[in-house]
Amino acid sequence: MLKTKTIVNVSDAKVSSDPANVIVTYSLGSCIAVSLYDQTARVGGMLHYQLPSSGMEPERASEKPFMFADTGMELLIDKLVSMGGVKKRMHVKIAGGAAMDTGPKGFDIGKRNHLAIRKVLWKHGMFIDAEDVGGSWPRNMSLDLESGAVIVKANGVEKLL
Repeated sequence: MLKTKTIVNVSDAKVSSDPANVIVTYSLGSCIAVSLYDQTARVGGMLHYQLPSSGMEPERASEKPFMFADTGMELLIDKLVSMGGVKKRMHVKIAGGAAMDTGPKGFDIGKRNHLAIRKVLWKHGMFIDAEDVGGSWPRNMSLDLESGAVIVKANGVEKLL
């Protein structure tokens, strides 16, 4: 099957039910990508968010809801449910949350992003099935809609989550 690639940019999310589609995001530093996949409904999506909470900047959150873990996940989950996905069946895989040498010292945005997504998912009764987070290196992540396979690439090494 010829694969098509859908790219998720920073502060963005994409969904698909096309088995020929691979959803990909690049250059995850302190940002986190979350992939959701319901194998029964054959729908999946990915969010690439930068910041933990829309409460930090409510005005910006209304303009760019995918910039934040809480508002971004709400929209992604709602969209997948509208496409036939069921929260309890969704496989949740995340990557990113690195401690990068950018931004103010002590802000620790990678760790805060990781804690935020765990909290948001917990509120929805969802838990992380696999993750590749932390460290100090950027990652790329892809979700294959045909199989549900999530691959993370970091430092030239690919890993199946």
